[in-house]
Amino acid sequence: MSTKDTVLELFEKNRGFFISGEKIASDLGISRTAVWKAVKKLQSEGYEIEAITNRGYCLAKNSDILSVQGIRNYLDENASRLRPEVFVTADSTNNVCMKKAAHGEEEGYVAIAGAQTKGRGRRGRGFFSPADTGIYMSIILRPDAYPGTQVLRLTTMAAVAVCEAIEKLSGKAADIKWVNDVYVGGRKVCGILSEASYGLEDGRLDCVIVGIGINAYRPRGGFPHELSGKAGSVFDQQSSGKRNQLTAEVLNRFMAYYDSGATDDHFEAYRKRSLVTGRDIDISKGDSVRRAHVLGLDDNCGLLVRYEDGSEDVLNSGEVSIVGIEN
Repeated sequence: MSTKDTVLELFEKNRGFFISGEKIASDLGISRTAVWKAVKKLQSEGYEIEAITNRGYCLAKNSDILSVQGIRNYLDENASRLRPEVFVTADSTNNVCMKKAAHGEEEGYVAIAGAQTKGRGRRGRGFFSPADTGIYMSIILRPDAYPGTQVLRLTTMAAVAVCEAIEKLSGKAADIKWVNDVYVGGRKVCGILSEASYGLEDGRLDCVIVGIGINAYRPRGGFPHELSGKAGSVFDQQSSGKRNQLTAEVLNRFMAYYDSGATDDHFEAYRKRSLVTGRDIDISKGDSVRRAHVLGLDDNCGLLVRYEDGSEDVLNSGEVSIVGIEN
């Protein structure tokens, strides 16, 4: 860990309290000059660190910058093996993970960014990823316990984990629009994109990247026009360390489900939060759109539907929109 990161870890543990440069130097076994340089570097990265003569340094209580140290403060034991790395900006955290996975990065690496320049959603669409108000993260998984046909389970686990984390930290109810969008108060606050790679020789599932993008706060200036009628945020106003806490809580809950293996532990939680059950939907596959009524979810979270001609089907892929609601 670098000197800067070690100093930040100390500040995170004493957020809102002044610590003298002398004490920091003594506790960490470094020079006061090294402390000063670390503070200057952190300030240049946007951390609100106050410096007062004869009092020392203080990380502002209301600052809400993503950091490895801040996230680790909230990780449970089951998620402590994760290896988070935080970027101020990334092109796409899924891209970061895919490149690392291709070079042999092991399971448990998590790329987290405060902004994305090329965030991706389903079907190649862009994912709005402004700075300082969202959480954009992707996890490398190498799931021996899951056959390739069950990648959908990982997406649904992530959706439930996000819902539970939101409900715990905001007190707001969260729902899921099959298969990968989380809604709060009728507005989308999270999108999930899972991407898999398979062995060329045996076709076995080699790696899954689970990408999660969350609108923690409303972006400055509001959402773009095309999103203003359907996008929302988890929190109504910025608060100290909330993004770090939400990031960790999602990871805690996701890893608890993941470690349970290919079981149905999360299915009931997913079902009770389903926004589409009992509704009419339009199903998009390629260039075709077909209307159906949602009967429910099967034991793999596949969507049970009845088409207008009376035929029934189970959907494990595709995109749906709820009739009469802006999706």
